[in-house]
Amino acid sequence: MKTYQGSCHCGAVAYEVDMESLNGAMACNCSMCRRAGTLFTFVPDSAFRLKRGDDAVGDYQFNKHAIHHLFCKTCGIKSFARGKKPDGSAMVAINVRCLDGVDPDKLEIKHFDGASH
Repeated sequence: MKTYQGSCHCGAVAYEVDMESLNGAMACNCSMCRRAGTLFTFVPDSAFRLKRGDDAVGDYQFNKHAIHHLFCKTCGIKSFARGKKPDGSAMVAINVRCLDGVDPDKLEIKHFDGASH
């Protein structure tokens, strides 16, 4: 298990996340992810700790309102999102582009057709 540090661009929102080795991420082609260029990996809510910025986070939901697309109210960066897994348990979608020391170009990217769902 490794602890990664993540944040928005301006640093108003910062977090830690515990994950096994980070080998891949998911690129979604839904209207939101495609425009933002996010690359997600998913962790249980218990593996995520918001260190700073609870009051600096805005929330945007669309379509089925299943995912809370959270963003920094200052710089606009979407460093993580919250939602539920198919079994109903809470999960956090981490934007790997916002993790310190992670090179997204070295990750295996899986593609999800969110535009059709």
